[in-house]
Amino acid sequence: MSVAKKITINDVALAAGVSVSTVSLVLSGKGRISHATGERVNEAIEKLGFVRNRQAVSLRGGQSGVIGLMVRDLSSPFYAELTAGLSEALEAQGRMLFLTQCGRDADQSERCFATLLSQGVDGVIIAGAAGEGASLRDMAAARQLPLLFASRASHLDEADIIRPDNMQAAQLVTEHLIRRGHQRIAWLGGRSSSLTRAERLGGYCATLLQYGLPFHSDWVLECEPSQKQAAEAISDLLRRNPTISAVLCHNSTVAMGAWFGLMRGGRQGGEGGMESYYDRQVALAAFAEVPEAALDDLPVTWVTTPAREIGHTLAGRMLQRINQEEDALRHQIIPARLVPQR
Repeated sequence: MSVAKKITINDVALAAGVSVSTVSLVLSGKGRISHATGERVNEAIEKLGFVRNRQAVSLRGGQSGVIGLMVRDLSSPFYAELTAGLSEALEAQGRMLFLTQCGRDADQSERCFATLLSQGVDGVIIAGAAGEGASLRDMAAARQLPLLFASRASHLDEADIIRPDNMQAAQLVTEHLIRRGHQRIAWLGGRSSSLTRAERLGGYCATLLQYGLPFHSDWVLECEPSQKQAAEAISDLLRRNPTISAVLCHNSTVAMGAWFGLMRGGRQGGEGGMESYYDRQVALAAFAEVPEAALDDLPVTWVTTPAREIGHTLAGRMLQRINQEEDALRHQIIPARLVPQR
């Protein structure tokens, strides 16, 4: 016995010869759509037997109680933590989260956005530096739908955005290493195309210059988030530059690999001051995106990016926008926290 194929909003758009966004506008009854286009979409809906999802709409002021979330990559620890914090805070307010993973493709993002609109969500949060953020922002504005952005780095002007302070995080941990006596500090990890890495590097370089310490471009190494590659990279770095006394790692995976590399080379990382430098040990520090209680038990100084806290903040901000308590756009930056080696 065959199972009937579920008709989707994409099927309706194809049958009517219009975009997914146009179908969504017809379904929501918002936006400016010509009478002829509306009739064509409704005919396709009737012909295909598309079921409009109106169960989400409650009698509470026309609100559904559902917030849409578009996440670029749920496998990222930062966005996983952010989603968990957002869900916790919304559930505490009696609201639900409708989650979609949009990836990096602009067409996929538009389809995800249209799907959320068709579900009658009260607002949408876009998590990730989506290149099409400006177009989605304009679509939301046309429908007077609250839209927030959450990102690891700043990427969009004239938007309501909440993000971590990457430069402050790097300044915090670099200064900590300097005050522990380290004067030759290298950087390991991340891709040159990463805006998050660029912001962190800016804080790292600014702090070195502030303290009159040397910056060497060959001490800043790219590295994929791979323990094996990080172990090989730090071994090669220290073989070429044996006077380096501390290494700042772009994330926890790189830090774990770097630690393995130090262990293998007999230069186990430790917090230490100048005494560990003369012992030819190397201190490790790293950026982390999980709560302090979930940090790896390594001899590493951590600086935590408060992803879960950002999720909580997003929930509060979204409720403000929905209730029209404040409409002004904000660019809110959440500071990082230092967790010295235990």
